[in-house]
Amino acid sequence: MRNIFVTALVALISSAFSFFLFQNYYVPTTPPPTDQLPPARLVDHGEAPVNTNPRAWAQVPPADFVATSKLVTAAVVNINTLSASGYRISSGSGVLISTDGYIITNHHVVEDGSKFEITLSDKRKMEAAVVGSDPTTDLALLKVEARNFRPLAYGDSDKVEVGQWVMAVGNPFNLSSTVTAGIVSAKARNINILRGSYAIESFIQTDAVVNPGNSGGALVNEQGELIGINTAIISESGGYEGYSFAIPANLVRKVIRDIREFGEVQRAVLGVGIADVTDELAADLALPVVAGVHITSVSQESSAAEAGLRSDDVIVSINGVRTNSVPELQEQVALFRPGDRISLEFYREGRKYRRDNITLKSLSNAVSSFRR
Repeated sequence: MRNIFVTALVALISSAFSFFLFQNYYVPTTPPPTDQLPPARLVDHGEAPVNTNPRAWAQVPPADFVATSKLVTAAVVNINTLSASGYRISSGSGVLISTDGYIITNHHVVEDGSKFEITLSDKRKMEAAVVGSDPTTDLALLKVEARNFRPLAYGDSDKVEVGQWVMAVGNPFNLSSTVTAGIVSAKARNINILRGSYAIESFIQTDAVVNPGNSGGALVNEQGELIGINTAIISESGGYEGYSFAIPANLVRKVIRDIREFGEVQRAVLGVGIADVTDELAADLALPVVAGVHITSVSQESSAAEAGLRSDDVIVSINGVRTNSVPELQEQVALFRPGDRISLEFYREGRKYRRDNITLKSLSNAVSSFRR
């Protein structure tokens, strides 16, 4: 009996000692690699659902979109364009930009119309008159005879950045006061939608939902400032497919100010033929980077000719604002009136130059000198 007890005690002590050694000194070996990969899993997303819209679980926008929506919808109107007989030709949206009833919209919303019926966010209806219109930028200015409106304030579209949150407000399919949100997808887009040799396309591209009827409506930033006028979509179906385009507010403000003061746009031009810079061209012209706008021709007696610009010069900035593409250069020049002076920087034969106090001429002068 004593032998059994001693044997059991030794076994127990041996087991305890073995367990102690295993816990403290055993290092597992790495199994040999196999062709079988472990199941894939999400990393750093917690309990995020799979196969759903990312916006359903991604971080919410940083702004108070509820307050911004209330501010903006009160300043966006519905526009019905009617023929002389009262038949509706088109419909769209407009943005109140003054307390006394001036309304921005698109040229294509009001062209060929005889009567213009405005419906406010509070469902009041009024008749508007066209103050002026500019097909080269697809902008128009209307006026209703009423006061005490709450207009939108302009934002600085040059400071808009790709990736920032924006809201589009308008009346798609006559659904009044519709608000959608998205981000800025790109800037200075040219989609070749406007007709004419001197049309300006330097659109802000967003993925905010825009549909027929949103034309002329507001694109605003998180503070509710007007940074663009919604104008176009790219679509194979005719409806929204993720590509919306707005005229930048800085260009809108200049065009609308001209129309309000003069009844038409005071358009200034440099008087040059231009094209985007390619990598091959950058190498041929000894440019440090593939950027800027290539001058292909210079009109006689134009602002550019008087400033000493030549073919194969590459303009890289106007008044300190970079011009890395044709739309960016066209937009910057379009912000000025004939007689205004600008400074520009350009490359010539690999060296950088600057010209100050270049006096811009009118579009009519540039066209007449070009035709000589």
